[in-house]
Amino acid sequence: MIVGTAGHVDHGKTSLIHALTGVATDRLKEEQARGLTIEAGYAYPEPPPGQAGAVLGFIDVPGHERFVANMLSGAVGIQAMLLVIAADDGIMPQTLEHARILELLGVTQAWVALTKIDRVTPARIDEVRREIAAWLDTTAFAGAPIFPLSSVTGAGLQPLESTLWAQAAQPLPVHETGRFRLAVDRVFVKQGAGVVVTGTVRSGRVALGDKVRLLPGDMDARVRGLRAQDREVDLARPGERCALNLSGPGIERSRLARGNWVVAAASRAADRARLDVALDWLPEAPALRHWTPVHLHHGSAHVTGRVALLEADTLDAGGSSLAQLVLDSPLQAIHGDRIVIRDHGASRTLGGARVLDVAPPRRGARKPDRLTWLSRLREVLSDGVGPPDWQPLFSPRRELANLEMTSVDLAALAVNLDVPVDDVQRSASAAHWLVLSNPTEQHALAPIHERSLYDDAIERLASIHEQEPAMRGVDIDRLRRMVAPRLPADLFRPLLEHWKARGDLAQHGPFVALASHTASLSAQDEKRWDAVRPLLMARPYDPPRVRDIAGQLGWAETDVRQLLHDCALLGDVYQLRHDHFFLASRVSELAAVIRQIDGESPAGATAAVFRDRIGCGRKLAVAILEFFDRIGFTRRVGDGHKVIRDDMLFE
Repeated sequence: MIVGTAGHVDHGKTSLIHALTGVATDRLKEEQARGLTIEAGYAYPEPPPGQAGAVLGFIDVPGHERFVANMLSGAVGIQAMLLVIAADDGIMPQTLEHARILELLGVTQAWVALTKIDRVTPARIDEVRREIAAWLDTTAFAGAPIFPLSSVTGAGLQPLESTLWAQAAQPLPVHETGRFRLAVDRVFVKQGAGVVVTGTVRSGRVALGDKVRLLPGDMDARVRGLRAQDREVDLARPGERCALNLSGPGIERSRLARGNWVVAAASRAADRARLDVALDWLPEAPALRHWTPVHLHHGSAHVTGRVALLEADTLDAGGSSLAQLVLDSPLQAIHGDRIVIRDHGASRTLGGARVLDVAPPRRGARKPDRLTWLSRLREVLSDGVGPPDWQPLFSPRRELANLEMTSVDLAALAVNLDVPVDDVQRSASAAHWLVLSNPTEQHALAPIHERSLYDDAIERLASIHEQEPAMRGVDIDRLRRMVAPRLPADLFRPLLEHWKARGDLAQHGPFVALASHTASLSAQDEKRWDAVRPLLMARPYDPPRVRDIAGQLGWAETDVRQLLHDCALLGDVYQLRHDHFFLASRVSELAAVIRQIDGESPAGATAAVFRDRIGCGRKLAVAILEFFDRIGFTRRVGDGHKVIRDDMLFE
């Protein structure tokens, strides 16, 4: 168990730790000379007889208001608070602020050391005890035991020491879930070993010889030495104070600093300039206005930025809101991380935030569907005690029916949670969400969304069939734009395959229709088509235009044009350019020629090669290639055309 001190300057935090452990945590010469803690110090006492398995560590933080940033850096690994209050002074400004900071960091276990009782009367001790108890009732530490003591005389030390060791024998629950993360609070070079970083393990496990990454900078390293709780170990777990001896290319003292992170090699954590958060504003803080500049403390890092409120333009004292933090320097956060917010002058703690999304969209931050999704992310925040459970994220909710969002990007969600995407997919599938995937994307649709999209597709197809009975169906991409315009195009096809399996939909080449729909020409148009088809077949790659067909058959151009348009709806022909129609079978052959040329040359199908291969003029060859570009079968790259949708069917 890691216990952190908290409290006002000169209330005896360092003296108390020395009395309890025999360790002087003020290691800097300046601290020793001034009698003032500047940097966090650490002590690991030996367990008393009979409690050999108990592990107790202390983090002694600075109490002076000028060193709150250093206090926050040291507070990263605190699991329980030892609040130190001098009996003569009583509750002071940093008493209040330190307790609030640890409350914002999620600490709930606390004990109060009422120090310097040798300087006051018993009446004063009772008075301060009552004040402390009344104040604690307004915080997360209500009912915390209060121990009157003197670090000078030793009076009252034994009950506190016994209580701490008893709790250390039954440590706070820690679950070894998630990938390894450690916030660096100290960097130094050890002779004969090299660079060493220290911090508290936030999640996961780290073992001797593990490969890790350092952020920012994304440097690779290996753990060549490992100490936990000031002992040589082979493995460190969440909640343990660690010293990692790192080696690797570029691992130098000058490139590392407090505020860096050491993470597992597989971690997807990265630099983030914007964070969507759940914001909690302290009751004693002034009202917050949208776009207020602030100081932000995350892990052992300290940056500046602004708070963009997402639900209103102001937030009253004691309120909560969804917000976006726009950072002046990036942070390496993941979902659930805690951030302490101080004012622009870095003189006062104002509130805290829990990270919800590390990669929010640039636009639409205040849209109802976005706020609903952030609310769901807020609901599943881990309390830091139990293992993360993302199943509730995919549980059915009535408000999802009103979401404009058609799918959840599982890959982006996995990055946000810093977990393997397969874990998130299993959670979605277990909740009966439809998982759609291709080699580069993986999304999930809520059952209510999937059914709504399906019903919309059926309704739209029925309406189109009624209005245009000769149409064979609706082009796949057109149907996607009508039904699910925000779903990635390459994921609509697996969704369509899922729908086709139900039996109500059928696909005819690039067209989708109701299975019950039969498109056909009228008897008169069938006879006309029988006359036109041979003319198109006679010149497969340069068929006659509308005016030529009309002249040969003695028909009006408008009649020929309408007939060919109806045949195009049926999928029998394609309109490659104005009044120039090709048989579907010939278009399929032309696509095969382009595939062949593209496979032979890294430049793709050029107009010259394509012209020579099919035996037509350059102008027509260019027109045909541009047609395939328009429908998304190819893309122009330099002088060539590369196939990008090899799955397209043309007959």
